[in-house]
Amino acid sequence: MLIGSHVPMEGKTMLLGAAQKAYEYKETTFMIYTGAPQNTVRKPISEMMIPQGQAFMKEHGLTDLVIHAPYVINLANNKDLEKYQFTIDFLREEIQRATALGSTRISLHPGNHVGLGIEKGIENIVFGLNEAMSATQVPQLALETMAGKGTEIGSRLEELYEIMSRVKYPDKLSLTIDTCHLNDAGYDVKHDFDGILDRIDQLFGLDKIKIVHLNDSENPQGSHKDRHADIGFGTIGFNALCHVAHHPALKEVPKILETPFVNRGTKNAKQPYTAEIAMLKAKKFDPQLLEEIAAGQWQ
Repeated sequence: MLIGSHVPMEGKTMLLGAAQKAYEYKETTFMIYTGAPQNTVRKPISEMMIPQGQAFMKEHGLTDLVIHAPYVINLANNKDLEKYQFTIDFLREEIQRATALGSTRISLHPGNHVGLGIEKGIENIVFGLNEAMSATQVPQLALETMAGKGTEIGSRLEELYEIMSRVKYPDKLSLTIDTCHLNDAGYDVKHDFDGILDRIDQLFGLDKIKIVHLNDSENPQGSHKDRHADIGFGTIGFNALCHVAHHPALKEVPKILETPFVNRGTKNAKQPYTAEIAMLKAKKFDPQLLEEIAAGQWQ
């Protein structure tokens, strides 16, 4: 199974350290931010330990590296033109960093229109993408399905289709489907994931799905909240998410866990990814798992 999680790329070890962490978690792929997701401070490419990280990945069977663009990129809002231009320029640089890191896919939140309205927001996103993308770039920007919180654009598949159909280089765009976001946006991931795939196939073709963010949700379908839960401990449930993880149409697509740490916010925080991956591979849910992880009893 092509499955992993978000792992940090930080300190002096950068890509090498991220790959080592993914291997420690028994992952076959992984996702990184090129720096803190809340800001645009980035190290030079020469300091990202790329040759060492790529060598470790090759040696340990880690493939299909996923990059997540930072949250501060908002192409939908151009109220401040100087900030809007900075965002476009930074996204262009993110594509360059992803290329250097060897990634072919960048998950990107479409943006928040912040009162401008959906149509104007989409117009701004299309303009920004046209400015940031090039005909020769290798990484695709995988527009992420959103929960519909606040003024987010992308909670409806049709909005993402509108963006993709209007850009200059549609072959440079693809999709990230996030199970928590889809659920919170109103799609029935729990009972009708195949129906969601059918709609994606009608609009885009299933080959446009390049990333899956595999998350349970703390909130009911249609809540527009966007609060991730650990696999099997939310409203979507283990069986539905296991179906997504093993879906034959998504076999070659990296599945990335963005589930919360157990004991988060404390010095005893524990990552759930290794256990979640083991459950998904075995297709068997263990309801005592989080308690065992929290107590440090699960290896």
